[in-house]
Parts: sequence; C-alpha cells; structure tokens
Amino acid sequence: MNRPSPFSVRGRRALMIMKDEREIALLRRQLHRLGMSVAEIEPGQTLLPPEPFDVIVLDADGMPIKSDPAPAWRDAPIIALVGTETPSRLKWLLDLRPASFLVKPLRSAGLYTALVVAFDAHQRRLEELSHVEKLEDRIRSRRVVFAAVLRMMRDHALSEEDAFALIRQTAMRHRTTIEQLSADIVAAGGMPNRTSRSA
Repeated sequence: MNRPSPFSVRGRRALMIMKDEREIALLRRQLHRLGMSVAEIEPGQTLLPPEPFDVIVLDADGMPIKSDPAPAWRDAPIIALVGTETPSRLKWLLDLRPASFLVKPLRSAGLYTALVVAFDAHQRRLEELSHVEKLEDRIRSRRVVFAAVLRMMRDHALSEEDAFALIRQTAMRHRTTIEQLSADIVAAGGMPNRTSRSA
C-alpha cells in the first residue's frame, strides 16, 4: 500500500468550523494559496457539507465544552485553533485528540506545517489501528486453532504436535486455511466431513 505523502496538500479539501470572520478570511486565503478547496460551517452546526473532506480546521474556543468531542466528522484529521488555555478547555481539547494545532491569534505562517503534521499523524493513527486490528484477528485465530488442536488431541488421543500436524495436512488437502478448518472443527465438534477438492 502506497502511503500518501503528508507534504502534498494541493487538491485536498478542508472543512473550517469557525465563526471569527477575520480568522476565516485569513485561513481561507492561505488554504486557497496551497491549492486546497474549502467548505465552511459554524460551530454547533450539525448539517455537514455532502462532499468528503481531508482535514478539519476547528476553532476549539468556539465549541461548547459540553459538546461531544468526537462527533461524526472525526474520520478526518483535526487542526485545532487554540486561544483559551483553561484546564476545562484543554481537557475537552485532549478528548478531541487533534492531529495538530495552531495558537491564536492566527498569523500568516504555520498553516502548512500544521497541515503536514495533521496528515502525517492521521495516517500513522490509521496504520496503528489497522496493525492492532490485525494483531487482534491473529489472537482470535490462535484461540480457535488452539481449541481445534485440543479437540483433536481429545478425540484421537494425539499429542499436541500430531494434532496440529493433522489439522495442517487436512487444511492443505482441502485447500483451506488452518484457521478456517479449525473454526469448522470447533463448530462441528470434531473434524468435519469434507469432500476432497484435490484432483
């Protein structure tokens, strides 16, 4: 899988959730200069634009602290605009888990860096979640294989090594995976009757 470059921002789409007109105008101008398209909504607005977006620029100071920090638009990386540093506001911000941030008052510098950091952090987070999911699948598969090996040991008075060898050979003969055959063994309460697919 080719990992998208975080440095490539041209053609990407930003959603700005802000209400300060001066800040909106400043960021809109900078995003357009970087070749990005922009959609805008006000904080608290629940209706999102129908088009997908690649990054969210969110005025964290404009959001109610009691609002859900993880609404439906959390699939995109978030760049938080931060001006208020009270503990309650920062706690809400930590729960939001932004990929990057900009400190207010906003300046004409720093947005490209925030975008690159946000895209990179988001991609790494997705890769980590995928890796964890694969590891959890592997753990679940090993439990099923272990249960099938125990079943074969008990049913056929085999050693652990011989029971696993039997499962492996049967899986190869029927052109299936060890995990799938193990799941079938557990479900059937023993080695299932299979019609050989081999020539």
